[in-house]
Amino acid sequence: MRILAALFTSVAFALPASSHEFWIEPLDYQISPEATVQGALVNGQNFDGAEISYLPQRFTRFSIAAGLRQANVENRLGATPALDTPPLTEGLNIISYQSRMATVGYAEWEKFLAFADHKAFEDIEARHDARNLPREDFDEGYWRFAKTLVGVGHSTGRDYRTGLAVEYVALDNPYTDDLSDGMRVQLYLLDDLKSDGQVELFEKAPDGTVTITLHRTDDEGIATLPVKPGHSYLVDHVYLRAPSPELAEEADIVWETLWAALTFEVPE
Repeated sequence: MRILAALFTSVAFALPASSHEFWIEPLDYQISPEATVQGALVNGQNFDGAEISYLPQRFTRFSIAAGLRQANVENRLGATPALDTPPLTEGLNIISYQSRMATVGYAEWEKFLAFADHKAFEDIEARHDARNLPREDFDEGYWRFAKTLVGVGHSTGRDYRTGLAVEYVALDNPYTDDLSDGMRVQLYLLDDLKSDGQVELFEKAPDGTVTITLHRTDDEGIATLPVKPGHSYLVDHVYLRAPSPELAEEADIVWETLWAALTFEVPE
C-alpha cells in the first residue's frame, strides 16, 4: 500500500502546478441525512483532472464543519475518494483542505510570464527584476486552500471562514437561496478582505461542458457570480507574494503562491 501510494503521489503531483487548479469535487453536492459525504481531491484544468488519494503527508488540514461543530476527515491511506465521512448534521456542511507547501520549477521565463498573465499578477516583470531574481531556473512554492459546500437534508445554514490563509466564503446558500441575481462570494486573504482580486469561475453543465469567465472582487472583497440551475461551479483565485527570507532559504524558492478554491452546485 505504501509503495502504491508513493507511486500515485509522484504521478499526481508531477502535473505542472503553475497551470493547474486544485479542488474538492463531491460525488453528490446534496445528500440525505443518512448518506455519506463523498468527494474527490482533484488536480487539473478546465474543471477536469486527476483524482488524488487520501495522503495525510500532503496536507495539514482536512476537516468538515457545520454550525459550531467541526471534525477531521479521516480515511484509509491511499483511499479514493479521499473524502468519505459522515455529515456532522443536517444542513450545510463545509469541507476544507489545506495542503503542505510543494514546489514547481521554471526553466523558461516565458512559462512563468504566461502563468502570471493567466492569474493576473500585476507588474510581474518589474517586481521580479526589482528583486534581482533570475529569469530562468527558479522555483515557486505553492499552497492549496480548498473548500466545498455539501447540502445535507434540508441543506439550510451559512458558510463561514474556516481559517484558511486565502479563502472564499459563500454569502448565499446555493441549495436554499434565490440565486436569480447571482451567487455572492467574499474573498479573504489572511486577516483582510481581498479587494480587486481576480475571480476565475468554472461552470460545468450537466453534459460536462465547461465555460470559464473572469470577474473581480469589489472594495469589500465581494464578487457576484452568474450561476444557472443544474450546473456545478469551481471558484478560483491565486495570490502571489515574495516568501519570507527564512522560507526562501529553507525551500530555495523565489515566489510563493496561495491558491483558493470553492466548489458548489446550483440544484435544478
